[in-house]
Amino acid sequence: MTSSRRPPELVVETREIEHVDDLLAYASPDEPLAWLRRGDGIVGIGSAGGYVRDPRAVVGIDPATLPSPADQWRHLAAAAEVDDPVGLPGTGLVAFGTLVFDERSSATSLLTIPQAVIGRHHGRSWVTRIRQRYVDRPDPAVEPTPYGPYWSATLGPGTLNPAGYQAAVREAVDAIVRGELEKVVLARDLVGTIPAGADLRRLVRALADDYPDTWTFAVDGLIGASPETLVTASRGVVTARVLAGTIPRGTDAHDDTEASTALAHSTKDLDEHRYAVQSVLATLGPHVSHLRADPEPFTLKLPNLWHLATDVAGDLADHASALDLVAALHPTAAVAGTPTDAALDLIRRLEPFDRGRYAGPVGWVDGDGNGEWAIALRCAQIGAPPPRDDATHSATIPVVAHAGAGIVAQSNPDKELLETRVKFRPIVDALA
Repeated sequence: MTSSRRPPELVVETREIEHVDDLLAYASPDEPLAWLRRGDGIVGIGSAGGYVRDPRAVVGIDPATLPSPADQWRHLAAAAEVDDPVGLPGTGLVAFGTLVFDERSSATSLLTIPQAVIGRHHGRSWVTRIRQRYVDRPDPAVEPTPYGPYWSATLGPGTLNPAGYQAAVREAVDAIVRGELEKVVLARDLVGTIPAGADLRRLVRALADDYPDTWTFAVDGLIGASPETLVTASRGVVTARVLAGTIPRGTDAHDDTEASTALAHSTKDLDEHRYAVQSVLATLGPHVSHLRADPEPFTLKLPNLWHLATDVAGDLADHASALDLVAALHPTAAVAGTPTDAALDLIRRLEPFDRGRYAGPVGWVDGDGNGEWAIALRCAQIGAPPPRDDATHSATIPVVAHAGAGIVAQSNPDKELLETRVKFRPIVDALA
């Protein structure tokens, strides 16, 4: 874990370069670091440091006494010398981040500062180089690398199979009817393997091509395409998009229109959505002035489903960074439930696995506290390969994916299971 007393002194230099056509080609095939949307975004190379919160290193320590990612980042940014004449979103000092869903998780939260960042925004491209002062480390090569061959994964039921998931939904509905909570989001898992040596940029590329309007991300092996913006902070303006309430797309134009109309008038989905919006508004209120939200949700069309969506915006009223806002917002009702503590308790009882970073925050932050953060959905965690002396599995790398559905009093186990199948589709198709 980076010390908050003596942060490394970072030297940062951003320069505009000729147009970059394919940012992803610059990323590492084995450990891609990327944040992309419609071809724009940033890609990182190497590591110049950052922040790691490994639960194995803080056993017996009260989490409330540990420095937060936001505090650690402030220390790092304050000690940095930044030369950034470009001044676009994603230039200057930048860290990519992926944080756990549940603070009790055994997974690791981290912010990683690349040695180099290649970016593109509205037709302009740049490179940022970051190094630690007084540390002699060679600069990484900033050049595109040819993509490796296509590959596919094997996936199957995880710890919570379809029948088990339906049983968990029934238990959740019973708890809601008893008045223990109003909503809970339950997930299930798929597990499998990918070939060792696979070019993981292929997975990122498939998601970016098929779901261009989502945030496509790759951070520390967590790769996905999220439609849900947790929060964006840009020069004093704060925005978020809340998604809750889902229905599969229709098989033809007529069925598709009927599906959208049904979602827009579904009492169950509107209730689920209202809890999620109220959660975001209540949390942002102390930090944001002139907070405004759409009076009614709109139906957001994605390639495989419709979502109920509400856009929220306001002006930053304090000195909170994007990471402060992330900490305040997460977990939202859209991925946990209402009330939050009761929902987390029920998730821990009914889900027989650790979500890790699934449904946790993923994104980037810059030295001024600006950043873009999504909820890690439609994603998979690519694990480390097993030891080389394990002859049985040495040719594969483990992978786990999750998908969930919001459960309220009116929920039907069969329909919720179908919703998870639809939500698995982006990552399952990309892995195929």
